[in-house]
Amino acid sequence: MNSKFESNDAIEAKYSLPWAGQSTIWGFGYMANVRRSVTKGLIAASVIAAAGVGLSPATASADITPTTVVNGILSTVGGCQTPVRSLILACTSAETLTRQSPVLLDLNPVGTNIVVLGAGLFDDGTMRPMLVDRLQAALQLARQYPQSPIITSGGAPKAGVTEARAMREWLVANGVDPGRITEEGTSWSTVENALNSARILADRGATGVVVVSSANHVERAMVDFRVAVLGRIPVAGVIAAT
Repeated sequence: MNSKFESNDAIEAKYSLPWAGQSTIWGFGYMANVRRSVTKGLIAASVIAAAGVGLSPATASADITPTTVVNGILSTVGGCQTPVRSLILACTSAETLTRQSPVLLDLNPVGTNIVVLGAGLFDDGTMRPMLVDRLQAALQLARQYPQSPIITSGGAPKAGVTEARAMREWLVANGVDPGRITEEGTSWSTVENALNSARILADRGATGVVVVSSANHVERAMVDFRVAVLGRIPVAGVIAAT
């Protein structure tokens, strides 16, 4: 399955997303609101950056920087939170990839989910260094935001172990409460990571999602996740060391 050749409505129906059939409707009138929304977002972001208003007291916040504020605007009112794929592509390309924690996690650490994306395991079911790097980045977020739920996303089992299971076990071994972690162990591609995770996010009423992956993968992953959630929640990204 390739989302490039299917409409959003077709993808929603195929994967039984709760809001199936609404993406075409939501596309109308969007552009009329973007300019007003960006202006409001810039004002709000200035307040956040200057005063820390609305931030969780426990985490406020070493990562409120010009980069994260601008990314935060783009991921919400700046054009990325939309069901329109062409706008998602344009907006996502304007973001600056960073290892810094997104503003979303400070504004709502409980409702914002951390999704760490898998990478191919070795034949014996152990993890490649690239995947460990992604987990290190996810672990840093998990420690900084202990209330945020975590989804490990990836199938492609080797020696009976899915990427999601291998990631979960690594996180638990490094001190993360297993009750925070949900395995999504059926995906074989980034598009499926996004669509299968979107179902989990919708079912639990998530208010946002932070996608963790490698530097050469995060932008594409954010596009796929933004398409999958159809503008219902904001999507941000964090890059691993490699």
